[in-house]
Amino acid sequence: MDFVKGQLLEVIEWTDDSRDTLSFRYPDEDKEIKNGAQLIVRESQTVQFVYLGEFGDTFGPGKHTLTTDNIPVLTTLKSWKYGFNSPFKADIYFLNTRLFTGNKWGTANPIMMRDQDLGVVRIRAFGTYDFHIVDPKLFLKEVAGSDQHFRLDEFADTMRSRIVSIFTEALATAKVPVFDVASRYTELGAALIPLINPTIKAKYGLEVPIFIVENVSVPPEVEQAVDKRSSMAVVGNLNDYVKFQMAQGMERGSGGSAGGLAAEMAVGLGIAQQMMKDTGVPAAAAATPGPGAAAPAPDMLSPGEVANMLKVSEGDVLAILESGELAGKKIGSTWRIKRSSLDEYLAK
Repeated sequence: MDFVKGQLLEVIEWTDDSRDTLSFRYPDEDKEIKNGAQLIVRESQTVQFVYLGEFGDTFGPGKHTLTTDNIPVLTTLKSWKYGFNSPFKADIYFLNTRLFTGNKWGTANPIMMRDQDLGVVRIRAFGTYDFHIVDPKLFLKEVAGSDQHFRLDEFADTMRSRIVSIFTEALATAKVPVFDVASRYTELGAALIPLINPTIKAKYGLEVPIFIVENVSVPPEVEQAVDKRSSMAVVGNLNDYVKFQMAQGMERGSGGSAGGLAAEMAVGLGIAQQMMKDTGVPAAAAATPGPGAAAPAPDMLSPGEVANMLKVSEGDVLAILESGELAGKKIGSTWRIKRSSLDEYLAK
């Protein structure tokens, strides 16, 4: 009798001391389960019986006595008739239904999307999400299978790719400008939950109650272009900005000695004369150029030539061309500026 009792499982329980276990198959060591055995299911656990490859009964938290009365599905599968009680064998899976928090997701490669401000742009995004098991049978069937100890890291890559795919589709459908996404992270994460959950629940038996978007970024070259455009917006009219800078220099020089002020005015006058010379504007006392003088500048100028003449960056010239302050002709992807248009701009 001692030998027979040793071959029977009388108390079935699982104490989880890990933080990353999704499902655990109870090790029966080829023992049979005693009819009337005690099954102890703790909070945040669910137990699923599997008999000969078919799903049996499911038990939630609490203490359960395993008899033919409270395991009706298993009773039907085993074909116990007339209430006949005997030991039985079945696979017992403990599933962890607690909330798994702080799981990271992110785009492995940039996402191509069409933005109303930037056109076609590549973006990257990352954040975190929480999930828990809501359908034990579907989770065992589609995810864990017959794995004895299924851990979170075995499923992380699959979940990450699935969430990134849904995030990409949702962002494209929402048509939210990239510049607005940064100010709407919380709103965007909450809006994505109804789109993520139906797919995740139907495919894996999981639910995502919290989805957080932490960052959406564009390539560095796009950020630099945006910074330049922002700088031009702050500067405003370039001609007025140059005049303001000269006035500031003269104001600072007025607090010094007369010699210092005269020197600064001389330098300013020299710069002005050089600019007038470069732009073809005749000085009041300019002499007729002699035979050795430089050839007159061409009538059509490139943005680079204008930038050299104005002592500014080519990006600044392109910005005032785009804004219409400086008239120019765009041929393909190249700008050409008439000297007369530049003279009119400088005379404003």
